Amino acid sequence: MAGIGDDERLTRRSFLGAAAAVLSTGAAVMPGAFGQTSEEMRKGKGNRSAQNPGAVNRPLVKENPDSDLPPDTDQGDIAPFWYSFDLAHRRIQDGGWTRQVTARDLPVSREMAGVNMRLTAGSYRELHWHTANEWAYMLYGNARVTVLNPDGTIFIGDVGDGDLWYFPAGYPHSLQGLGPDGCEFLLVFDESNFSEYQTFTLSDWLLHTPPEVLSKSMRLPESAVAKFPKEELYIFQGVIPGSLEADRKAVGGKAVESKVDYTFRMLAMKPNKESASGDTRIVDASVFPPSKAIAAALVTIKPGALREMHWHPNSSEWQYWVKGSGRMTVFASSGKARTMDFKANDVGYVPIVAGHYVENTGTEDLVYLATFKSPYYADFSLNRWLRRVPPWLVKDHLSLDEKELKMIPSGDDEVVGR
Repeated sequence: MAGIGDDERLTRRSFLGAAAAVLSTGAAVMPGAFGQTSEEMRKGKGNRSAQNPGAVNRPLVKENPDSDLPPDTDQGDIAPFWYSFDLAHRRIQDGGWTRQVTARDLPVSREMAGVNMRLTAGSYRELHWHTANEWAYMLYGNARVTVLNPDGTIFIGDVGDGDLWYFPAGYPHSLQGLGPDGCEFLLVFDESNFSEYQTFTLSDWLLHTPPEVLSKSMRLPESAVAKFPKEELYIFQGVIPGSLEADRKAVGGKAVESKVDYTFRMLAMKPNKESASGDTRIVDASVFPPSKAIAAALVTIKPGALREMHWHPNSSEWQYWVKGSGRMTVFASSGKARTMDFKANDVGYVPIVAGHYVENTGTEDLVYLATFKSPYYADFSLNRWLRRVPPWLVKDHLSLDEKELKMIPSGDDEVVGR
């Protein structure tokens, strides 16, 4: 999987356990104390007002320096909008593992939750369904997915790196890792307190139904019912299946084939917007009709560039950072703003209509997923706004002359700065 290396993962796991508690204190330095900016202090020009003679978790400070020495423009009591899957408990079973970030871990996230899951080759996330809509992005490897429609037709498909799927709430489905090394993927749900461990699984239902009812309902002899699992399966090992065509034929072929394709090749699509600074791929119900509750953007930012200042009018933004490192400032109106730092495998959150940007502060491409609880993607670009209103409005607001105003990008390129 693209992302942080093994050594960095070990380093992060050794100290991130205290992350949420430390960051929630909102540590800040008085802007411009004794005439110094936080950037000057960051470069080693010490200031006695910023010194901390007490205990310091230095790896954690290094992980999120903009919380320890905030930019002078940060102000107010904005709650942390950062968390990491490396902080989350991993449920490990014979066949793979899973971990989740919900509103219990990141309270500011009031609309969505996420799950990171790994399935080894041949292993299953057992047949199940749940109360939330499920949107997924393949981070690594290959998988086979199935989902049943209410009319009795079934979709069976294969997905690989950069592909996604969408399963409506209540629709029964399954996931299976394929060769050569299974898969890893991100799941996003449109319920902030959704728990991956409280789904409706096949084995759990059978365990809690009287055997005589199972026998009568399924028309099976008691000897067959006695073979059912004695505990919930959840994730378990299986055998790598044959061809996709063979699976489809085995269930009835074209006669029961779903008319709806619940998968989409996101990474393979042509970027909606592309520049020398990076690109953006947008997938919502306009191009992927099944995804009626979740829209998403896959954003790539080159080193030194940034996703321009903008906001979203229709939904809060739940982020998963796939690769690289960067920082984001969230502006919450009324003089409130906070900057936090992110790396691969981190989760970010931006409240609806809050202004923000994402800047690549590393030496490699930054890639992150932005997801929204909405059937469509929408944003407002600050640059485009300033270029669309009559020029004298901008002049009166910002004191820019005509030449300076024309230097502002048109807003057609979402990633700028190079």
